[in-house]
Amino acid sequence: MKDLINILENELRQAFRAAGYDESYAKVVVSNRPDLCEYQCNGAMAAAKQYHKAPIMIAKDVLAALSERENTSECSVFDKAEAVNPGFINLDAAPAFLASHLNGMAEDPRCGIPQAEKPKKIILDYGGPNVAKPLHVGHLRSAIIGECLKRLGRALGNEVIGDVHLGDWGLQMGLLITEMQERHPDLPYFDDAFEGEYPAEAPFTISELEEMYPAASARSKEDEEYRARALEATHSLQEGKRGYHALWKKIVEVSVADLKKNYEKLDVHFDLWKSESDAQPYIPDMVKKLKEEGYAHYDQGALIVDVAEESDTKEIPPCIILKSDGASLYSTTDLATIVERRKLFNPDELIYLTDKRQEMHFIQVFRTARKAGIAAPDTVMRHLGFGTMNGKDGKPFKTREGGVMRLEYLIRDINEEMEKKILENRNVREEDARETAEIVGLAALKYGDLSNQASKDYIFDVEKFTSFEGNTGPYILYTIVRIKSILERYGKEHPDAADGTILPAAGAAEKKLMLAMTGFGDVLTGAFAELMPHRICQFIYELANAFNSFYHETKILTEEDPAKQASWIALLKLVKRIMEEGIEILGFGAPEHM
Repeated sequence: MKDLINILENELRQAFRAAGYDESYAKVVVSNRPDLCEYQCNGAMAAAKQYHKAPIMIAKDVLAALSERENTSECSVFDKAEAVNPGFINLDAAPAFLASHLNGMAEDPRCGIPQAEKPKKIILDYGGPNVAKPLHVGHLRSAIIGECLKRLGRALGNEVIGDVHLGDWGLQMGLLITEMQERHPDLPYFDDAFEGEYPAEAPFTISELEEMYPAASARSKEDEEYRARALEATHSLQEGKRGYHALWKKIVEVSVADLKKNYEKLDVHFDLWKSESDAQPYIPDMVKKLKEEGYAHYDQGALIVDVAEESDTKEIPPCIILKSDGASLYSTTDLATIVERRKLFNPDELIYLTDKRQEMHFIQVFRTARKAGIAAPDTVMRHLGFGTMNGKDGKPFKTREGGVMRLEYLIRDINEEMEKKILENRNVREEDARETAEIVGLAALKYGDLSNQASKDYIFDVEKFTSFEGNTGPYILYTIVRIKSILERYGKEHPDAADGTILPAAGAAEKKLMLAMTGFGDVLTGAFAELMPHRICQFIYELANAFNSFYHETKILTEEDPAKQASWIALLKLVKRIMEEGIEILGFGAPEHM
């Protein structure tokens, strides 16, 4: 179903057309002066130049046409429509029409969320962890923002495929293999004469792997001979050496099992566990194509593709396909991954989430893919570069000791803080506090991140994010739990009550709450089109505020008029549904009690 603002705009479009003006001027927006009106149209001012006419005269012409249309309508859409100097059109929605619209939302299984007329197949590349390394706070934003966008795209009717795109190739693998051989030289993986089946069990734990990599990396920077062996091991792995390949598979297997466990704590789920290694078979033919078709050329020994364009306002360096020693780079792997995705999925759109410092990399990759026909001509490629999660000192978030914090420790700290606050409120039994804290803690963590614009840096403040007041996850959940409590008490007092119908608003707070709900679909559509999930947080926060204002002014459970009370209960059910749909898209749920 259409959002209310789209319905209002359609009425204005027809009025502009009937008055002899171009309907493109009939854009309706939420008023920036709610003390004067609920919605406004500023199109008369823009039309004045084209029609050589005073804006106020155009506005009055439009309202005359609108009035005539309203007089012939069975249900008036506007309660107020007036022209104000120098040419604003101020609008208020009619209470009866507003109530009718909300009843339509209540009956809609999708709660008014519009479904794409032409659903897209979208591959969303987010996560990007490396095998044999623990998830740390630097992985948080990609996981949280990506999961939200995946759920949002699906809610709007698209087919969205989430791919973790693991880092499982290159020198890091050679370092691990070399370090493993140093410590366990008798393993069959290092015996070139071994022809039997390799052990089913991995000869290491995830903890050992996580300790080995930094040790190997540090040694390679000081020991030239060790680094040379690691480079040779990398080359042998990539050439398909049997023992190394089997050991590599065990490294990936153990790492993925641990990654899945940690992503599960964040309620983040990937459809594909593809990796850099999956793209390797596509590289030779891709490089051959780039050479033979004249897109790539050698410069100082490296194979490059020039991607600069005349319209560029800053320097765009060439995309390096192969280094002078013939080694591939991230750009090579990312281009080969586009080849793979086109072959396997033929997507309409590719969306990548990484740190915003990789912006230039993706400009180069996308331009190369477009120029050389690696991506299909109509495939949209987008990169969302997110900002840094910083500590209170404004620098990237660290542990008290100055190291990078593991993600599981951050989640633990949030949950402990949340459990302490929940127990202080004494609204939850002590035995239920931990489970509730995990639900609310996840909301605090995710909402704290998502409520900030993705492309900007933000301060990670545990005290602020776990607060039950302000624009926070716990405040949002507390509002939902409050609604649940009212509905539960009403159900006990009226066990046989039928579902009520939302009636026209009787007061200002009620109408404000009703208006706050109507923009849900429009907000979701805009948030996905511009990859801005913070807009969903802002919508939910404003809706929560509108509900709490209405709640404090209205004696819902003691109302003596059954019809009015039933209407309010129906209204609360819709508020609850919208908020629960919203937080499900954000990636968390609400407890029954707090």
